[in-house]
Amino acid sequence: MFRGEETTAHIRRPDRGGRSTVFGTRGAVACEHPSAALAGLRVLDEGGTAADACVAMAAAMAVVGPMATGMGGDAFLLFYEAGTGRVLGANGSGAAPKAATIEKLRGAGFDEMPERGGPPITVPGAVRLWEDAADSLGNLPLARLLEPAYELAENGFPVSEVFARYWGVAEDLLRGNEAAAKTLLVDGRAPRPGEVFAQPDIAGTLSAVAEGGADAFYNGRVARSMAQAAQSAGGYLAEEDLAAHETLWVEPISTDYRGVRVYEIPPPGQGIAALEMLNILEGFDLAALDPSGADRVHLEVEAKKLAYADLHKEVGDPEFWRDPPVPTGRLISKDYADSLRENVSPDRAAVASAEPPLGEDTTYLCAVDAEGNGCSFINSLYMGFGSGVVAPGTGVCLQNRGFSFRLDPNHPNGLAPGKRPMHTIIPGLATREGALWAVFGNMGGPMQPQGHAQVLSNLIDHGMSAQEAVDHPRHLHLDGTLLVEGRLPEREVGRLKEKGHEVEVGEDYVVPVGGAQVIRVHEDGVRACGSDPRKDGCALAQGPGHAGDGGR
Repeated sequence: MFRGEETTAHIRRPDRGGRSTVFGTRGAVACEHPSAALAGLRVLDEGGTAADACVAMAAAMAVVGPMATGMGGDAFLLFYEAGTGRVLGANGSGAAPKAATIEKLRGAGFDEMPERGGPPITVPGAVRLWEDAADSLGNLPLARLLEPAYELAENGFPVSEVFARYWGVAEDLLRGNEAAAKTLLVDGRAPRPGEVFAQPDIAGTLSAVAEGGADAFYNGRVARSMAQAAQSAGGYLAEEDLAAHETLWVEPISTDYRGVRVYEIPPPGQGIAALEMLNILEGFDLAALDPSGADRVHLEVEAKKLAYADLHKEVGDPEFWRDPPVPTGRLISKDYADSLRENVSPDRAAVASAEPPLGEDTTYLCAVDAEGNGCSFINSLYMGFGSGVVAPGTGVCLQNRGFSFRLDPNHPNGLAPGKRPMHTIIPGLATREGALWAVFGNMGGPMQPQGHAQVLSNLIDHGMSAQEAVDHPRHLHLDGTLLVEGRLPEREVGRLKEKGHEVEVGEDYVVPVGGAQVIRVHEDGVRACGSDPRKDGCALAQGPGHAGDGGR
């Protein structure tokens, strides 16, 4: 008998996912790779802000998770400014090349946007946002923030297990591009779990940006190689498109959900769907329902169907869709949600409208600093390794974000020169009575608004801890099929089928439901952090001490 068995036999972990909530009283980070999370925490130790930490983590993730994110992709952020209580938003997405037109694509034999290769390549906006975030919201120079990424790329890193699996799926894609195969494969294969992998070309590009700023990426040798690579693959990206790119600072959109103010980036992002879902769900007493029950899942799916019908029918780049304008105010209004809610039956699933295919690969990360600033940050190549095109000599894998465009000039998301596509990647942030309440996100293409609503409901309606909220079984509704995790009770799966849902039961921690990261700020200032066990990462928090002393 173990000593003390009579008092400890019934003690178990606070949740069944194998992780505990990480608590701290000063700075905290959450990210899907430990090396990137550590980079962010060390930046906080040196007096960096939450934005500084996120830039450092995003750059590191571009190295250790190159199928999900990179310098050739886009990024968005939400930032809570502790001194003023303001929430700021930045759209770091790039536009379609000036030479890209519907007529050219149709003339090349395409009835819809191609998924890979040169045609769907749009301007990568992430690097400019990294610099702008550091300059406008940070305390440390960009060169310092890029140091961890450079070291990982130059010296190599052991490939993590989840990313190794993603890598293996993309071997054929990477073999199809000479520079991609040279840069991202080992003797024609994906690196294995634990295998040390270096990226000297991306290290060189990081070094150039550290020395010359974002201009070294959007002009000169790197820009020339990106444009030539895209055009050689049949695309339209030109050096002029890259040189003209700027970050858009935007006013976030928001709604109130049971006393919590939830913020999202406005269109052309799909955050509008998350707010619409929350407004619909607010009319139901979710707290009274079993958090793993069919009734809760059913209501969330029905709200999703209504919100996504609007998303795919009415949302595009507001700069190009002015007559009529994107109806953002109407779509996130409480009155509109009231009218939609009348269409939700508690007992019967509605038929979902058709949805266009969307990419799934992204990295989400977040930070809160000792001063109380919070940053929610997301960076993506859209699909695994984006376009599959790497710019020779740079290590930069170019995104295929243009795949979401429609070849229909009468659609809000129709392709046009200089137009930003409807965007899947969305950071989330929440306040309560003006104070920072949470930074959060749930990566995974069309899962993202669904994940935002589900994780927030876990926190708000069901009183879950940060770790429990990201660990709890999630569900994904896509193309008429409802994917649930194997942890959902069999009886509840049966009840969903009785309500008319076409249900697919996946593994216990199935990847398509995305990866979530959360930092909750409690009323007493304690940071409570959760990191998704479906990914390779972790949450970290500073220990007692002062910024700059290295205390953890």
